[in-house]
Amino acid sequence: MDKKRNQWTAWLYLLPAIVLLAIFTVWPIINTIRMAMLEGYNLDDEMGGMAFSFGFSNFKKVIEYPTFTNRLGTTMLLTVLTVPISTLLALVIAVLLNSIKFVKKIFQTIFFLPYVTNSIAIGMVFAAMFAMLNPLAGGGEYVSIGLMNTILQAFGISPVNWINLNAPYSAQIAVMTIYIVWNALPFKILILLGGLQGVNKQYYEAAKVDGTSKWRTFWRITVPMLSPMIAYVVITGFIGGFKEYSSILGVFGDSMGANNHDVDTIVGFIYQNIAGNSSNQGRASAAALILFAIIFAVTMVNMYVSKKKVHY
Repeated sequence: MDKKRNQWTAWLYLLPAIVLLAIFTVWPIINTIRMAMLEGYNLDDEMGGMAFSFGFSNFKKVIEYPTFTNRLGTTMLLTVLTVPISTLLALVIAVLLNSIKFVKKIFQTIFFLPYVTNSIAIGMVFAAMFAMLNPLAGGGEYVSIGLMNTILQAFGISPVNWINLNAPYSAQIAVMTIYIVWNALPFKILILLGGLQGVNKQYYEAAKVDGTSKWRTFWRITVPMLSPMIAYVVITGFIGGFKEYSSILGVFGDSMGANNHDVDTIVGFIYQNIAGNSSNQGRASAAALILFAIIFAVTMVNMYVSKKKVHY
C-alpha cells in the first residue's frame, strides 16, 4: 500500500513538468509534423474552415528552392570546419588547465565567460574586429579599422575585406569559423576538464615509471579515458553546428553575408525565406523536419562510430 502511495506521490510531483513539456515541447512537435504533411497549409485559411489534403508537396517545394542547397552546403561546411577544430583545441586547453595548480580557477572562469555572454553581442564585437571602411570617394583602397587587419598590417600583410560589401565567400567563412570555434570552446573545455579530473592518477604514475613520453601518455591514456566526453562534445557540436544562426546574425546582421545571404544557414533559410511568410507555414514546418532528419542521421552516425572508439 505504501509503495503504491509513493508512486502516486511521485507522479503528482512530476505532473507540473509533464504538463509543461506536453504543452511547449510535445504538442509543437506534433503540430509541426501535421502542418508539414498538409498540402499548401496556411493558418489563416485553416481558421476560416478550409480543409487541406495530406501529401509531401511541402517537402518537394523546400528542396526545389534555389537557395536551399546553398544554405545546406554552408551549414555543412561550417559544421565540418568548426567541430574538429574546437574539439581539438578544447582538449589541449583542458589538459593544460588541468596541469596548472596556481590561478587554475581564474583561468577556468576566463575561458568560461564566452559561454554566458549573449551571442548577438559577441557577434557585434567580432563584426567590429573584422570591419573595414568602404573605399574612399576618390577610388582609393579600403581603409582598415578592424583589429584583425591592424594585426595583419603590422606584419606587412595587406588588409582583407572580411565582411563588408563584396567580401569573398572564403573570408566570410573564415570569420564565422573563428567566431564559432571561440564561442564553442568554453562548454567543451568544461566537459573535458571535468573528465580529466576523474581520471585515475595511477595510470599516469605507471606511465611515468615506465618512462613513457608525454605525447604517448596523452594519446594512450588521456584520450582513451576521455573518449566518452570527447564523443559527447563531438555529437553536441554537430547538433549545434547544424542549428547555427544567431552567430551569423550577430556578425552580418539581416544581410547574413556580405553578398546577400552568402553565409546563411538552414535555420536562417527557414526563418527568413519561409517562416516569415504566413502562407508558407507548411513549407517552414517541412524545412524544420528536413533539418531534424539531417541532424538525426548525423547523430546516429556519430553514435555508431563512438561505440567502436569509446572506452567506458
